[in-house]
Amino acid sequence: MKKQNKQTMTKLAVFAGATALVSLAPQAHAQTSVDALLNKLEQKGILTVDEAKELKTENAQDSATDLKKAMDSRFAMPDWVTGYKISGDFRGRYDHVSGDNNALVDRARLRYRIRVGLSVSMMDNLEVGFRLGSGDYPGSFGGNPLSNNTTMQDNFSKKSIYVDAAYGKWTAINSGDWLLAATVGKMDNPFAFTPMVLDPDLTPEGAALTGGYTINDKHSIAFAGAAFVLDEVKTTTHDPMMYGGQVLWNAKWSPKWANSLGVGAFQIVNPEQLSNANVAQNNLGNTRNGSGILVNNYNPIIADASVTYTLDSFPLYHGKFPVKLAGEFIDNPGASQNNTGYWVGAILGKSGKKHTWDLSYRYEDLEADAWYDQLVDDDNGAYYQNAPTGGGAGFFGGTNIKGHLIKFNYSITDSFTFSTTCYINDLINQTVYSNVNEPTSSAIHFMADLMWKF
Repeated sequence: MKKQNKQTMTKLAVFAGATALVSLAPQAHAQTSVDALLNKLEQKGILTVDEAKELKTENAQDSATDLKKAMDSRFAMPDWVTGYKISGDFRGRYDHVSGDNNALVDRARLRYRIRVGLSVSMMDNLEVGFRLGSGDYPGSFGGNPLSNNTTMQDNFSKKSIYVDAAYGKWTAINSGDWLLAATVGKMDNPFAFTPMVLDPDLTPEGAALTGGYTINDKHSIAFAGAAFVLDEVKTTTHDPMMYGGQVLWNAKWSPKWANSLGVGAFQIVNPEQLSNANVAQNNLGNTRNGSGILVNNYNPIIADASVTYTLDSFPLYHGKFPVKLAGEFIDNPGASQNNTGYWVGAILGKSGKKHTWDLSYRYEDLEADAWYDQLVDDDNGAYYQNAPTGGGAGFFGGTNIKGHLIKFNYSITDSFTFSTTCYINDLINQTVYSNVNEPTSSAIHFMADLMWKF
């Protein structure tokens, strides 16, 4: 027994001495070096596998504690600040547009997206946050609200960084079954609508109220309401605004079966102020007059549903395997025709954790005036050989588009994911203006991404 204790003490002494030398290195490098040292000691038989594992765990905990102390000493915060979090992501993308119309010139671009944000938690359930993001500079209206992509071009020119989000939040209720929070500023989308309704990169500006209620261990309800500013027009007091609300019911009937149902609505007031002269036109599709002014109103009703069945296992997948069927429908009574849209699809698997993946397909048909075209997915595009009334020719996302989407994601690690996305689309209404019809043609938008998140 004494001999065993002596051997253990000797091992710890060797480790402590080596660690003391390594600790002179910078913090991040020191932790890596200690782990490498432990691996060597294990290989030499000085430490057992269990001893090396235990010491690695202790070293990681000590390093995290030391790092937090160093951060706290360098970034002193007021007493009412209870915590802060830095997060973000970087995405590298190959982007290719092609089609069977000879007038469409194939376009290949290398692009990137970088986003970095800080959120600060305070006493009394308060939070303040902001996020900076990349983006191409499209003109006099600031960054593209539908994209943080920056194209690699122009002799290594310096690229733009924009305020992607800046908000204040108060969680008024967070006790037991109820949750209620209010947010003001430029925020992440508070609604759970899909890209057919709101582009995933959209960060609306205004005020929102979000919350939820847990009925029991199987059922819960989530809701959101918001008032957003679309533009501030200095020549009138009738600024364009957007109001909306949504209610979602989520149910988990068993470990295998789950489903959701949702309904929501939007109202855009003073849409005539959303002309080409006042706001950027990043998408196309809506009916406009020759001056680029919207002809119709936009007050759609949206419904969505999904059902998920989770398999215990699936070939080439780590863990339980969800299979999800879903769809969404939109109807805009503010327009008399071309005013509906829908999508249906399936998702196999779920990415996000190391060595997990998902494969999805959906078919979408979004008519021209089903919804305001400047808010929907800009990657979901089609080709206009001729410029529609109040718009331009070329490849554009927006409404008046039907087609297919195939997407695959594979998470190499928890923080590193590879993705491919392919849209195959056509225009729904080929008549772009009086007596001028578009030739029937399909356009393909293919993207391959590598994304790091932190």
